[in-house]
Amino acid sequence: MIELNLMRLGVSVLSTAMLLGGCLAPDGAVASSDPVPVSPITVPTLSKPNIIIILTDDQGYADVGFNGSKDIPTPHIDRIANEGVRFDRGYVSFPVCGPSRAGLLTGRYQSRFGYDLNSSEDPTNPRAGLPLSENTIADVLKPEGYTNGILGKWHMGNHPIFHPHERGFDEFFGFTNGGHNYFADRYNDIAVADAKSSGQLYNTKLMLGTEQIETSGYLTDLLSDAAVDFVTRNKDELFFLYLAYNAPHAPMQAPPRYTDRFPDIEDPTRKIYAGMIAAVDDGVGEILDTLKAQGIDDNTLVFFLSDNGGPLKRAKNGSINKPLRGGKGDLFEGGVRVPFAARWPGQIPAGIDYPHVVSALDIMATAAELAGADIDNDKPLDGVNLIPYLNEPAFKTVPHQRLFWRYRENSQDDNSYPRVGMVEGTSKYVKYGRNEMLFNLEGDKGENDNLKDDDKKRHKRLKAAQQEWSDKMMDQQVPIWNTWSSPNTPNKR
Repeated sequence: MIELNLMRLGVSVLSTAMLLGGCLAPDGAVASSDPVPVSPITVPTLSKPNIIIILTDDQGYADVGFNGSKDIPTPHIDRIANEGVRFDRGYVSFPVCGPSRAGLLTGRYQSRFGYDLNSSEDPTNPRAGLPLSENTIADVLKPEGYTNGILGKWHMGNHPIFHPHERGFDEFFGFTNGGHNYFADRYNDIAVADAKSSGQLYNTKLMLGTEQIETSGYLTDLLSDAAVDFVTRNKDELFFLYLAYNAPHAPMQAPPRYTDRFPDIEDPTRKIYAGMIAAVDDGVGEILDTLKAQGIDDNTLVFFLSDNGGPLKRAKNGSINKPLRGGKGDLFEGGVRVPFAARWPGQIPAGIDYPHVVSALDIMATAAELAGADIDNDKPLDGVNLIPYLNEPAFKTVPHQRLFWRYRENSQDDNSYPRVGMVEGTSKYVKYGRNEMLFNLEGDKGENDNLKDDDKKRHKRLKAAQQEWSDKMMDQQVPIWNTWSSPNTPNKR
């Protein structure tokens, strides 16, 4: 039942409606790429925590203070890293919105269920979304007594069978497609089910539960207010909040009260981008302050990350990923290595830079294990519970020996993968078409020096490991982004 404080949101309703077999730092050894089921752990003094995921959209690696931003201060986002853990080597499972979110929400490589490109946004297609065979974080937390809320961007399917209410969430306020206009007074009176293009979906009225409603104000502020309201209402119960801001994804829109904070930024696109980040940062501050005011700060685990790197080509938003190479859509570091931090006062160390590779896939595994949730043995997770690793003295054990990526051809009928990549320790293998590259990230964070011909043995081994992993994955099953009307084959759970 949705119980958002509608007056606070400026809304009037039109209608209701243990370590996981930890790996030592790799030194030439080849480990299996098979997933390992989450193992139960017992941590004295820990009760089930509330869990908050704050996800931004297309934010550059360098555009948070804790990664060195100077022109766009983010003091509240920085609190998560400064009072918790900064994951400098924090990765997502795909360099574009939809598949990255599918990996985050399921804790499994999205390639395991054929989601290697953004899905079609056709609201009439019951195949165009996160396959119903997969469980979300909300699905596994719900039986453990959690109230689950999602605010903002869903992007896991516009057909009613993919609605958040059907995927374990109790509350939803936001939009189901992949992007949105930020100014509510510009929304059109068109039903999501009747939309004929992604452009129309960008301007639909926001949804409260399953109903589209009238709203007023700036979208980022509405989502932040809704988050504060959700936390306040659920302070005495276990909750999971997935706050999926669409900022700073295009369209580039921010009111003067945010952009005026940046008189020294001359580039007009980056000035708007800075304003959009500032709005998010203010919201994060309000949420953290609310946790403290409600007395639940110490029992709430907060993750912050972006869904992929900042776009440097199509739909550029003024973001900066330096010193990383590439951006959104790339398998270079700038596409998959993102601002990433976690905070849980008293339960994980504060103010540390964690030195090892972690993945957005780990969030599901961490949440599930802390909650004591059951995981389907037929669908084991690819992530691990990070908490034991973060509390290990000297961080000698690594959560992942390897992470993998692949990016298929932009065609529904072409299952080739011209772009693939993997990381093993500080070694990174990338292939773009016939161009193969091997980097040592320890001394070459920007991936400038191709060592393929200098270390042929390592190149051959990593290439073989990436292919072995890819062979175990599934071809594209989800109708892709550039298709609209597709056969309505049932998508069974």
